Amino acid sequence: MSIRVERDKVSGVAVVTLDREAKHNAIDLATAAELAAVWREFRFDESVRAVVVTGAGSKAFCTGIDRGVDVPQPPSPYSIDDPLISIGPKANDLWKPVVAAVRGMACGGAFYLLGEAEFVVAADDATFFDPHTTYGMVSAYEAIYMAQRMPFGEVARMSLMGTAERLSARRAHEIGLVSELTPPGEEVAAAVRSAEVIASYPTGAVQGTVRAVWAAKEGARSAALAQAPQLIALGNLPPERQAELFGSRGGGFRVR
Repeated sequence: MSIRVERDKVSGVAVVTLDREAKHNAIDLATAAELAAVWREFRFDESVRAVVVTGAGSKAFCTGIDRGVDVPQPPSPYSIDDPLISIGPKANDLWKPVVAAVRGMACGGAFYLLGEAEFVVAADDATFFDPHTTYGMVSAYEAIYMAQRMPFGEVARMSLMGTAERLSARRAHEIGLVSELTPPGEEVAAAVRSAEVIASYPTGAVQGTVRAVWAAKEGARSAALAQAPQLIALGNLPPERQAELFGSRGGGFRVR
């Protein structure tokens, strides 16, 4: 199992941990399926009233799709199979509040999870970046999710700068991507404290509020996501060329 779930039936808070520390909590097909199953299970578990999602270890919250995963694609410019589409709580019709606790790197496919959390708590050493353009890939889903949480210029810059630049936790807090900063190692405890407060309230009112908040932006998000498969299919380099770029790109980066 690559997902660890801890439930506290007294507080009503569950902690979901991506448990692939050696892989920087990158998501393979099994992990994607486990995440979807966990969110759907929570829909029926009345003892879970709020959730914290985090990553194992100190190096990374999640670094997106595992580069070792082979995902065959249909021979059409109008469709694409993306194993990360269903890893978030909203994609699985879970409307219980989810708080993300981030330490270390959060990049690429991590934004599928961060984009469907209610808010983000981060350690001071967290960094956020989107490597897609560096390796000849379109940042579609990731950019769309972040455009719901960040000012336009900031998400455009992060999406276009690729691996050359990382958004610091401080800057992420300044622009509203992160709602609370903590010393490293204290981010999960801080997220749990917030989740415990929320879980102590009547769950019907809480879930209705979650739905109301998401309804405020759902139209624009749905319309944008509908275009994502075509943009990816038309704009991505062939996989072998992506692999060449992935193997050849090196050097440093700037933290902003």
